[in-house]
Amino acid sequence: MVARYYRELLNFLFRAVRDRHTAADLAQESYARVLAAEQRGQKIHDPRALLYRTARNLVVDQHRRADVRGEVLDTAADEAFDLDAIAGSASLQPEQILASREGLASVLATIDQLPPRCREAFILFKFDGLSYAEIASRMGISVRTVEMQLQIAMDACWQCFDQLEGRPDDAPAPIRRGRSRS
Repeated sequence: MVARYYRELLNFLFRAVRDRHTAADLAQESYARVLAAEQRGQKIHDPRALLYRTARNLVVDQHRRADVRGEVLDTAADEAFDLDAIAGSASLQPEQILASREGLASVLATIDQLPPRCREAFILFKFDGLSYAEIASRMGISVRTVEMQLQIAMDACWQCFDQLEGRPDDAPAPIRRGRSRS
């Protein structure tokens, strides 16, 4: 199993974290967790899928730990949704830093509360940098379904941003690319 998927998993992780050493550490941890599950007697039908799911979860955990340590997340976010914008600058006052961290925690909580398939599509798009077609192929759904799932996720994130900015629900929101008009 190690020789068969290692390079592929390492490349996947490198694209997600943009650091070879961190990617190698995450790949090793992914293999260790899958092997531990196997040794506990769990039946693993698709080791590659479990490796990728484990690796993806480890990347998300790493991003969360980076936030706790006060590091800026390095995501491949587009202009319409930028987690760095709420992470804040290192030169901010303590109150601003706390507010930025709380804002980021709110966005992460919003992502965690998404339906599982919606959250998976969102993570594959925002954190793994996959295209709609690649997500559709990996998840076994249509590109249109990917679009709908990502729209739901983005609407939830924009709603979180609006709440963080203190904008009431009935107030007109700024026009944003990709945001549905309701």
